[in-house]
Order: sequence, then structure tokens, then C-alpha cells
Amino acid sequence: MTKYKSQGLKRTFKNARKGMRLVIKSENNMRVHFIMSIIALVLAYVFNFSSVEFCIVLFAIALVIVAEMFNTAIEFTLDAVYHNKYSKLVGMAKDISAGAVMFSTLASVAVGIILYGKHLLTM
Repeated sequence: MTKYKSQGLKRTFKNARKGMRLVIKSENNMRVHFIMSIIALVLAYVFNFSSVEFCIVLFAIALVIVAEMFNTAIEFTLDAVYHNKYSKLVGMAKDISAGAVMFSTLASVAVGIILYGKHLLTM
């Protein structure tokens, strides 16, 4: 086994927390996603969402954050491999991963309109 495979559970969680901090520090969009997530969760509590509705909101939040984290990882990896040099293929890969974030965000907004709209209309 290599030293990377035998790091143990505690070290694994430490590295995961480090990754979360890195993406929050390096990506302005991730900070926006987190702020919007907090607002969405507070509103879900205020509107007294059912457990199913709350789970749907959590899933939508997770979808966007995971997409943003993969996008960031792809960008950092490509920049490291290509030493920040321009390449049409690198640009395409970055655009595709950014598109995945946008798609997940739009899907989450649609979920929000459906769930929160229903509660706003019945106020």
C-alpha cells in the first residue's frame, strides 16, 4: 500500500474538510452558493416544509455544491497539467464543467420556484 491509501479515516475527513475550505476560499461562486443555501434552508424552516420537501431542498443544494466542487477540481487540474497555458481543449473542458454548474443551478432554481412558490401562494 502507498502512503496515500493507508491514511486512515480521521485523516480522510481532515483532507475532506481541507478541500471544503479550499473551494470556499478560492471560489467566489461557492461563497454565493453557500449563502443562498443558508437562505433556502432558513426559508424552508420558516415555511414549515415537510420532511420530503426539506430533503428535496437539501438534494438540490448538494447538487449545486458538488457540481461547483467538481468544476473547481477540473479547473485546478487542467491549470496544473497545462501550466496555465491556453489550449482550445482545456477551454472546452472548463466551459463544459462550468455548464454543468449552471445546469444544476438552474434545475435547483426550478425546484425552488415550485416548492417555495407553493408555500408563498398559500400564505
